[in-house]
Amino acid sequence: MEPTIEQLKAFYDLCVRVSNLLQTIELVRFDSRTKRIVVLIGETIQVEILSNGEQIIQ
Repeated sequence: MEPTIEQLKAFYDLCVRVSNLLQTIELVRFDSRTKRIVVLIGETIQVEILSNGEQIIQ
């Protein structure tokens, strides 16, 4: 399974915003079980990108 176009667009947008804030992206993973992209920013911020491109920030 591969990420959707909406997920890839949201991931690109997230990467640009994070780099503009001079933060590091520590981990990126596509979870094939839940079909979500999981991104760990710094040591504390976790973002999940759903298949429709919606972002959940924890």
